[in-house]
Amino acid sequence: MALRFIGIDPATGGGNCPSVWVDGDTGDLLFQGWEVTDARELAEIAARSPIAENEKVVRVPARMRSIIQEACADSGGAP
Repeated sequence: MALRFIGIDPATGGGNCPSVWVDGDTGDLLFQGWEVTDARELAEIAARSPIAENEKVVRVPARMRSIIQEACADSGGAP
């Protein structure tokens, strides 16, 4: 798996840096973000889409929308 770095939170100060990546083999998007731990938020999400044991819900800031759009537009070698 060859990951391609797309971008990092433009307001980052160093640590705890949300970032976006694209898997060059599959075109999958990978998000590094803050793990959501708020029980109400998790319950609201799980009500529509159950969260499997091997899944985490992460939050990335709205200011990263353009970075996410760039990742979506990236072909990344996907089929």
